[in-house]
Amino acid sequence: MYLEHYNLVEFPFNITPDPRFLYYAPHHREAYDHLMYGITQRKGFIELTGEVGSGKTTLCRALLSSLGDDVRTALILNPSLTETQLLRAMLNDFGLEPRGRDRLSYIECLNDFLMAHYHEGINVALLIDEAQDLTPKVMEQVRLLSNLETDQHKLIQIVLCGQPELKKRLNRPDLRQLRQRITVRYYLPPLTVQETANYIKHRLWVAGPESTAQFAGGAVKAVHRYAQGCPRLINAVCDNALLAGYVEGTQVISARGVKKAIRQLEG
Repeated sequence: MYLEHYNLVEFPFNITPDPRFLYYAPHHREAYDHLMYGITQRKGFIELTGEVGSGKTTLCRALLSSLGDDVRTALILNPSLTETQLLRAMLNDFGLEPRGRDRLSYIECLNDFLMAHYHEGINVALLIDEAQDLTPKVMEQVRLLSNLETDQHKLIQIVLCGQPELKKRLNRPDLRQLRQRITVRYYLPPLTVQETANYIKHRLWVAGPESTAQFAGGAVKAVHRYAQGCPRLINAVCDNALLAGYVEGTQVISARGVKKAIRQLEG
């Protein structure tokens, strides 16, 4: 609707986790480096936590897109699975077809796959999004996957990505064995005001290098005050603010335009 008005090629503030739009704020870069280190150095379990909408899923997708051919990956987006369903989902993502339909057959198929890739010098990584919703039984199954190893290396690297509730879940006494195996951890904090300004500029540039849209300083502060540094909320506010600017025929989004966008979001 407003693309031509602002000389944009695509919408800059979609809430889908498109890694092309990922803005590497310092903490996002550190989180990315932690994930990359944990996977490439075969550290076994890696934990990434952050508030809702903080950019965890986008970060994971950016990581997946940047891993080389020497790493095979699987991504689990729906954590509402049983132990057997989790194994089946992993095998499907790796393109494997087990001989049987029971859990033992799945484990044997996965182990053969991991050993074959290990001997070929290929690493294997599993990323589980929204991991705070995994049941204790499924978390125990995930822990057992880490037993698939050689004397020197873990055969599969597992990234648990979730909201802060994940850390609370892992502090349960019955999950202490899993918690003790997590050697790489990172918490993704919200964006600062300056990072919010850079984030908005970055997404506008990706969506259209010749974009004429601008957010005034007061507008950025109003966005940050409402979104509290949460990228998903920043996207929602900025998208509505651009629409309001289009209706008013302006290229510069003011604090008043942002406040109007917030009122629309809040109904």
